[in-house]
Amino acid sequence: MIKVGIVGGTGYTGVELVRLLLRHPGVTLEVITSRSEAGKDVSELFPSLRGEVELKFSQPSVEAYQNCDLVFFATPNTTAMTQAEELLQAGIKIIDLAADFRIKDVKIWEQWYGATHACPALIEEAVYGLPELNREAIRSARLVANPGCHPISVILAVLPLLANSMIDPRSIIADCKSGVSGAGRKADLGLAFCEVTESVKAYAVSGHRHLPEIREILRILNADVELVFTPHLVPMVRGIHATVYADALQSGDLVQTLYQDFYRDEPFVDVMPSGSHPETRSVRGANVCQIAVHYLEQSNKFVVLSVEDNLVKGAAGQAIQNMNLMFGLDEAMGLENPGMIP
Repeated sequence: MIKVGIVGGTGYTGVELVRLLLRHPGVTLEVITSRSEAGKDVSELFPSLRGEVELKFSQPSVEAYQNCDLVFFATPNTTAMTQAEELLQAGIKIIDLAADFRIKDVKIWEQWYGATHACPALIEEAVYGLPELNREAIRSARLVANPGCHPISVILAVLPLLANSMIDPRSIIADCKSGVSGAGRKADLGLAFCEVTESVKAYAVSGHRHLPEIREILRILNADVELVFTPHLVPMVRGIHATVYADALQSGDLVQTLYQDFYRDEPFVDVMPSGSHPETRSVRGANVCQIAVHYLEQSNKFVVLSVEDNLVKGAAGQAIQNMNLMFGLDEAMGLENPGMIP
């Protein structure tokens, strides 16, 4: 059994990790930490876990994780980087669900995150945790940078097109909508029910932190990639819908077959039938990204629709998928549940 710790168990991704790991046959939860809730029963804060979890929240420390084989950091940005070296030296593997190790260029990371990186030497070692791109590297990793929720939906949408030189790499536009849980579990007037319901708004149009992450990963396939990325907040709890546009360099006659072949062996990418319009509700609670590709002959453009649950495939589920690979388990173990409707 893999002995697991969760750093930051009071946020939405933290409790989602707990929910999913409780049904994982190869895992035991050793410790769940929280500075603010230390000493309190986990099930007191989350009554949905009554009878499921007997642990209390602990203060985060290397000593607290000493029996763990792996630690998930479900914490704000800049937290994991202050503890990573000590944990790795103790032989404990790490999956960081925040952004501390996602971007290889330290200067770009510091520019976008407004901080000096605490352990830049580990950035090069960290593996970007997208199995559909880095599966073999993840298997041997001891430090995995779990991708951002928006980047997963956008990157998976265009990977087949870029890999097969089907689009102008400078023409990519990603128009993305996300549920409110993507902003985290915090008191913020802008995220209050009366402020969000019955309204849709764009944000960070001039530049979002996920932009350099998406751009860096896509440039692995084509160094000329340029990207316009505009996120929107929509009045739902979970879900991301990415509509990605790009100018076609080849006819779209065989693009449906291209996508089906490209993702044929991927357990958590579902290429929908030709002409489909996937919905976020279909993947709610599931570790699945559903994709539909369209070719607009009149304008010679591809339009790719990509949906996922931002807390599962976009965060906790993806992290568990990476854990399974790191420990030689079946990649789908503990992640087989379909989406929840309604």
